[in-house]
Amino acid sequence: MKIKSGQIVIGLLALIIGLIISVQIHSMDGNVIGGGLVPVQKAQSLAQELNKVRDEKEVLVEELKELETKIKEIEDAESKDDILIRNLVSELDKYKMISGMTAVIGPGITITVDDPAEEEMDYSDMSVIMYNYDLLLSLLNKLNDAGAEAIAINDQRIVAITEISLAGSNVNINSIPTAPPFIIKAIGNPDTLESTLNIRFGIVDQMRNRYNLQVKTQKSDEISIPRYNDIIKFRYAVPVE
Repeated sequence: MKIKSGQIVIGLLALIIGLIISVQIHSMDGNVIGGGLVPVQKAQSLAQELNKVRDEKEVLVEELKELETKIKEIEDAESKDDILIRNLVSELDKYKMISGMTAVIGPGITITVDDPAEEEMDYSDMSVIMYNYDLLLSLLNKLNDAGAEAIAINDQRIVAITEISLAGSNVNINSIPTAPPFIIKAIGNPDTLESTLNIRFGIVDQMRNRYNLQVKTQKSDEISIPRYNDIIKFRYAVPVE
């Protein structure tokens, strides 16, 4: 009963976060003037409201983490005397790692991708790696091909619903604006990951020689990757009975 109560509270928190974000989006949509242009004063007001919503969301996420910790304590206490529950908790932990809902640690590789050196830059103000952000997608695919078990870019956990897209002067990852240098962390066999990326005419070779990007790879015995810091909600998909 304690576990179910915790899960109900988590569900309510997820609903509250969704409502806050929905209200903010509708509020912003209703204040667009002249084909998408708004006065500077109005834009500043909207920015303040958005920051307020983000702060409220962070508070709710922290409360969610506290509830998850309490549920974990209850599960651990119950599983000490019940093999079935202990096995279920073990399975739950495994699927949390797969879905990115828990932080993980292990051996792997760190890749740092930055724009060309200043003397190699052209006269454009646009960041090379941001303009060619699809290279990040290719890099992620290669890491997955090499057996990476968890990946993060600039501490944004990559999960099934992660989007990487150019938005104005930033690259959004999980709807969070990011900018170079991009630090990609991947947990897996360090030798396999590194050799896959550094293969001749591979993705790293292409980044360096075709785009003059600065790319560094470093193997490590221990890499820490954070959890996905949001709530995954399904609007259309349902389990098959």
